[in-house]
Amino acid sequence: MLGSTELLLIFVAALLLFGPDKLPEIAHSLGRMIGDFRKAMREAENQLSVSEVKESIEETMNMAKIE
Repeated sequence: MLGSTELLLIFVAALLLFGPDKLPEIAHSLGRMIGDFRKAMREAENQLSVSEVKESIEETMNMAKIE
């Protein structure tokens, strides 16, 4: 995890590289990308759990047909 000193250094470097006018726009874009990534990960987890439940139901139905 980053400490306060490291975060301050990153902020100063970004300020020097991009300037004070561009920094809020970059932060907003970064926040949006992180949100989109988290949403995609939740959707992938939900899709995987649905697939697992479907497979389990199919296995149970196949076992019932055999008996």
